[in-house]
Amino acid sequence: MKARDALRELAEMAASQWGMVTSAQAATRGVTRLDLSRLTEAGDLVRLAHGVYKDAGAPSGAHLDVRAAWLSSDPARLAGDRLGDGHRGVVVSGQTAAWLHDIGDLLSNRTELTAPVRRQTQRADLHYRRRDLPEEDVTIRDGLPVTTPERTIADLVEDRTDLSLVADALRDASRKSDMDLGLLADRLAPLAERNGHHKADGAALLDQLLVIAGLDREAIAKQIASLDGIGVLVARNYLMHMPKIDLAALIDSAALQSALRAALPQEIQLESLRAVLSTMSAVPSQLPTAKMIEGLAAGTGSAHMKAALSAQMKAIDWTQLARSTAALERTRTASEEAEA
Repeated sequence: MKARDALRELAEMAASQWGMVTSAQAATRGVTRLDLSRLTEAGDLVRLAHGVYKDAGAPSGAHLDVRAAWLSSDPARLAGDRLGDGHRGVVVSGQTAAWLHDIGDLLSNRTELTAPVRRQTQRADLHYRRRDLPEEDVTIRDGLPVTTPERTIADLVEDRTDLSLVADALRDASRKSDMDLGLLADRLAPLAERNGHHKADGAALLDQLLVIAGLDREAIAKQIASLDGIGVLVARNYLMHMPKIDLAALIDSAALQSALRAALPQEIQLESLRAVLSTMSAVPSQLPTAKMIEGLAAGTGSAHMKAALSAQMKAIDWTQLARSTAALERTRTASEEAEA
């Protein structure tokens, strides 16, 4: 075939798959391997991998090697047709999926793919995993079918990746999207026993990863409490929902008394603060309400931060609580002075 005709045939296919074409796809249009070799020698094509070529004039783009590897896994079919396979087709997974999701700091010199049937390859830069993936474990990322962050995290654990690196990926994923922690716990269940937990206790393994990542409830609660303004909001809602008998016990507790003495400015007297906290309804209405706290919880990107806000700081930071309650007293005093 003449070079001009071959390039026209190839361009029609490459246009919808990142400027790439396989030798098997080319053959369906009458373009032979010899034609491809000549076009490569002429500089019209670039050979990316065995049987995969790219239009030399097409942008390189991101994830070039991953796309080439995925095309080569079913070389006769066009990318657009294969995307309809979803979870029933070949899916990018493992560390390669983590790279596509931009989570963690994992380095790999091979592309990892998951397929529903056993596959073998002689290529050192390509690895297949056999698994029947459920539909909810597959999404589309940069035009490629890829395992979801939840499935990807579980695959990293299954591959015996260092848990600190897995925790880093989990932290990044929780910041980028609303992670389904229940689904993740379910995917981790088969891996729990070999990681030192009871058989099928995926929740315990997930808790371990969250602690390593600094995303456990106590760590998040203390992070929230340490933020200027938000600590006050959380403290107010926490205190407003306490029964008066518990509130009185909290005020008189040794932990809070000690924190109050260390944190309160001299002009704020303990008895004055006690009165404010004992009659929370007297706090001016312009202060944050429980509804506003719920809005904060709904607006935050991290599912675990939502849980921590909803739990209202069960792992309370006593010193920050003292500062926050003192801020409530100062606001109440300022409001009363303004009204006078």
